[in-house]
Amino acid sequence: MGQKVNPIGLRLGVNRTWDSRWYANTKDYARLLHEDIKIRAFLREKLAAAGISKIIIERPLKKCRVTVHTAKPGVVIGKKQDGAGRRGSLESRRSPQAGNRCDAGR
Repeated sequence: MGQKVNPIGLRLGVNRTWDSRWYANTKDYARLLHEDIKIRAFLREKLAAAGISKIIIERPLKKCRVTVHTAKPGVVIGKKQDGAGRRGSLESRRSPQAGNRCDAGR
């Protein structure tokens, strides 16, 4: 029997990078990881028609930057280009200890 290798783990560092780019102390790591999972699930649920290929979450100091790679950006932005409504819904998903800001799609 051959060994089964995860294709993402095989490509990391060669031609692919991590989907989450942040570092946390031991006490904050679990909370931030669960927050990442909730943000990804929320975006995949709300933007199912947008054809999301990748969600990248970066956490510089006391911020959260979410970048969504999609096939249909018009679905994400909206007809009147009102992406601010989505930013507010993302900020409400974050825990109060996480910091003060969540930049969506920057």
